[in-house]
Amino acid sequence: MNRIYSTLLASMLIPFSAQSVASDILPGYWDYQEYLRAHPVQEQLTNELSEVVRRQPSPLSVEQNKPVTISVVYPGQQVSDYWVRNIKAFETRMEELGINYELNQVFTRPNIDLRQQSVSLMEAVKNKSGYLIFTLDTTRHRKFIEHVIHSTDTKLILQNITTPVRAWDENPPFLYVGFDHVIGSHLLSDYFKHRFENNHSYSVLYFSEGYVSDARGGTFIQDMEDSGNYQLASSYYTKANKESGYKAALSSLQQNPDISFIYACSTDVALGAVDALEQLKRNDIVINGWGGGSAELDAIANKKLDVTVMRMNDDTGVAMAEAIKWDLEGKPVPTVYSGDFELVTSKDSQSRIDELKKKAFRYSDKS
Repeated sequence: MNRIYSTLLASMLIPFSAQSVASDILPGYWDYQEYLRAHPVQEQLTNELSEVVRRQPSPLSVEQNKPVTISVVYPGQQVSDYWVRNIKAFETRMEELGINYELNQVFTRPNIDLRQQSVSLMEAVKNKSGYLIFTLDTTRHRKFIEHVIHSTDTKLILQNITTPVRAWDENPPFLYVGFDHVIGSHLLSDYFKHRFENNHSYSVLYFSEGYVSDARGGTFIQDMEDSGNYQLASSYYTKANKESGYKAALSSLQQNPDISFIYACSTDVALGAVDALEQLKRNDIVINGWGGGSAELDAIANKKLDVTVMRMNDDTGVAMAEAIKWDLEGKPVPTVYSGDFELVTSKDSQSRIDELKKKAFRYSDKS
């Protein structure tokens, strides 16, 4: 495949060759299931936490001398409502558990507000927060995380990553928590392989450069390549926002108008691509969402998106609260937890989607 260069997108998008996708999608990381198989004690703890997440809350069994301090730095300023819902579910469950806590939260824009992120993270460390909830997507994030792990007493919860870093095996973060990107991407690749059986070309619109793009985009491309029946016509890194998704889709279709589907690696990128398809009046191209938040479910109901992998969103917020409760009670906490997915398509009944929303947003939809 030829690399695609576009002066229109030069400042926004980075073209990416399919040939550079390594056979090992995430070198240096444990696969979620592989990690649990290799660590039977961890697998048991993860299964126990999963059961607790699904149950009604049981209050904290020890007395607190003072509130636990928690800092949250999230890339929450995006169309996807995952992060906002997550923290609401977390706080609601903490209150139900009877945990006395103080929360300081900062929402930033993914891949943009790096300076704000750095300031907020350093403040959390300086203030000796008991727990810091952050994410891992770029090399810059990794360097800071290593500082926290090795040089502070703050317990680090890494959101949106469920593949433990092998180099940190001896001194891991307090908890990796999220919805496994690889599992979700397998569900979507299975959908596309069943819908388009042979000899179809497609485009991939990545998130920004980093872990999420590797896990979601790299996994999907590898799955399609392994089947031998699909051609990757083009792929772009974006700026992880709607505008760059729109521009990437326009460029892709100008270069390769005969593609059958677009695989998008995030909500904002997918909805930007939807705008491009509408502008070009291309209702023949299938496109997915990733995550199944409110904006995606609305787009599916309006037949603008064809499919998404829907996270049982609030589970991860509940899991973080339960992990802190276990820690306060002196119980061992699993290293990693991944929530459940459901595949949702534009052919699903509204009643099925409503039931899934009731389950996924059981805390975050409360007024």
